[in-house]
This record gives sequence, structure tokens and C-alpha cells, in this order.
Amino acid sequence: MTKKQEQNIILLLGALQGIGPFSTDMYLAAFPTIAQELNVTIAEVAYSMSSYFVGICLGQLLNGPLVDRFGRKNPLLIMLGLYIIASIGCSLVNSVEGLILLRFFQAIGGSMGMVANRAIVRDVFPANRLAQVFSTMTLVMGIAPIIAPSVGGFVVIGMGWRAIFWVLAAFASLILVLVYFYLPESRGKDRSVSLKPKAVLTDFYSIIQNRAFIGFTIVAAMNTAGIFAFIANAPFVYMKLLGLDERTFGWVFGLNAASFVVGSQLNRWLLKYHSSETIALRGLLVQAVMGIGLVLVVAFQYLSLGSLMALVAVYTFCLGMIGANAMALAIRPFSKNVGSATALLGSFQMGAGAVASAACSYFDDGTAMPMVGVMAVVAFIGLAGLWFGANHIQPFDKNDEAVFAGDH
Repeated sequence: MTKKQEQNIILLLGALQGIGPFSTDMYLAAFPTIAQELNVTIAEVAYSMSSYFVGICLGQLLNGPLVDRFGRKNPLLIMLGLYIIASIGCSLVNSVEGLILLRFFQAIGGSMGMVANRAIVRDVFPANRLAQVFSTMTLVMGIAPIIAPSVGGFVVIGMGWRAIFWVLAAFASLILVLVYFYLPESRGKDRSVSLKPKAVLTDFYSIIQNRAFIGFTIVAAMNTAGIFAFIANAPFVYMKLLGLDERTFGWVFGLNAASFVVGSQLNRWLLKYHSSETIALRGLLVQAVMGIGLVLVVAFQYLSLGSLMALVAVYTFCLGMIGANAMALAIRPFSKNVGSATALLGSFQMGAGAVASAACSYFDDGTAMPMVGVMAVVAFIGLAGLWFGANHIQPFDKNDEAVFAGDH
């Protein structure tokens, strides 16, 4: 494969991965407007975010075996179609219950992008380049969380909240066309992969027996939990507590998201000199310190726009350094059942995001403490996961493949 072909694949996979951030971030600024039009509370609208997380978790467990059995491309095209239909449905609903349900199906379709793109990366690139490729993809998809809230704010002001879902449908339609014409099939059908429930569960069980996978999956899951604890609560903290309007919120949120992209790109450079484990460890240590700083700022009532933006910027900067390495280390042991491995990884990540968001809602006290408290706790859990995973990994062998203790 030529360098240009590699770049085209990374670009397209990054755009595909951007569907997720657009789906979650773009309608954040519209929560108050949606609540007003549907005559419900903002908390009830937030359940549509939770249903999306649930759909992402279940969808990946469904889609993982499908891409192992039927190849990467055809299942991806079908699920992108489901995402488009559900997005259009979201734009037409007249009840919050309908929005919650359709967001679930939107996530089922969108989750295939998360499974397929990681599986394709594992198919196409050698094991020692996985973290670097994931970081490059983050540069592409990182545009989404930077511009999505701002775009959402402008769309809400100019055309109303329903237009947001038409934009999402159009974006997914463009990705579908590009996938159909320009994404090569990286692995064909494998009739040896059974879709019977018992066989699927046995395959999943064999994957979670790998202790390195479990350890680094915990790191990746806590990384996602930290991101979504912030995402789900940012509208309340920035707009209600600090008084920002929709448009200003979009720009502020985008600046925080930009630090995530910067961290991921610094990771690409650091990988030339340090191992993925070392970079992730240092990132987690700084992230934990920032989490403690956020808790102290809120506890002693020093919360301001400047203090929140600064601490969150460093926190998300670390997330950008950690995420690609954690994902690469988690899926590196696998070759045959890559789809199922990436499905479990992604499901754990989104499950952690859902739990983090639910925890913030459960402990809601009208302050920013639930958000910053969860952000601090997940950093320390991530450190424990890294320690566990690092104790079950061995260096690359001469064939440039990782050798893990207990590899299956």
C-alpha cells in the first residue's frame, strides 16, 4: 500500500469516527430549546444522551461479530443507512420519548463506525504503528468536537434544533458515499465465524481472558468516562452556572476540545522516543492532578470561567495523549477476532461514559462538584488499570508483533 493510500484510509476512517462526536456534541447547546419546545425539563432531554450511550454499547456488541463474519465494508454501509434514517426521525419527533428512542437506534447504526474503523486499522497497519495511526485519526476526527457545539449553536439560532439532525443525516450520507466508492475491503467474509449466541459469547469470553486487554480497556474506558462526564454536564456548568449563551458556549467548548487534539498530536511525536505505556502513565498522572485541582476549585468556591477552562484544557490535553495508546495496547494482541475485540473495547468505553453521566445526574446538587468529582475519580481508576495491564505485557518480538502474557 502506498503512502497516499494510507493517508486516504486514515482520513476517511477519521471522518467516520467523527460521526460520534458530532452526534453527541452538536445538539448540546440545543438542550434548553428542545426542552422548551417539547414542554419537558432539560434533565429529561438529557435522557436522549443516555439512550445514545446505551445504544452505542449494545450496538458495538452486535456489530463486532458482524464485521468478523461478513467483512468490514458491507455491514458498515448498512448501519450507516440505519443512522441516517434514525437521524431524520429525530428531526420529526414531537415528544421527548420519541427522541430518546430514535437516539437509541441512531447509536446502533453509528456504533458500527467505531467498530469497523478500529478493526480496519488493525487489519491494515502493523502492531507497532497502531497508536500513531489512532493519534493521526484523532487529528481528523478531532475537528468534530471542536466545531460541533459551535455549529450546533448557529444551527439552533438560525434554523431551529430539528435542523441539527438533518445536518447529521447529511454528514453520514456523505460518509456513506465515500465509504462505498473509496474504502477498500480490508478483510473479506469469514465463514468460520459463527453468529450463534453461544459462539459469540464464547468468543467474547476468550477475549476478556486476556489480562492485558482488560487492563488497557479500563484505561480507555476511564478516558471516555472523563470526556463524557464533562460533555454531559458542560451545558449546565457553562450556561447555567457561569451564564454563557449558546454561541459563546460553543466557542468555549470548542477551545477545550482543541486541547484534546493538541494532546493527541503531541502523542505522535512522543511515540518516537517513548513507549505507549510510559506516555499513558505520565498523562494519567497529570490528569489526576488536574482532577484534584478541579475538585478543590469547586469545593472552595473559586469556580470561574478562566479557572474551569484552564484546568479542563490540561485535563483534556492528557486525555488526547492517553486515548490512542490505551486503544492500541488493548487491541494489539488480536488478529482473527479483531471485530469482537474492538466491539468489547468500544462497549466498555461507552458504558463507562454512560455510567459517568448517570453518576453526575445521581449526585446532582446544583453545583459543578458532581462533574469534577467524577472527572477526578476516573483518572485514578485509569491509573489502576494501567498498572494491571502493564504487568501483563511483554516487548515486541522480532516480527514486530506484541507478545502478551495469556494471549489467546
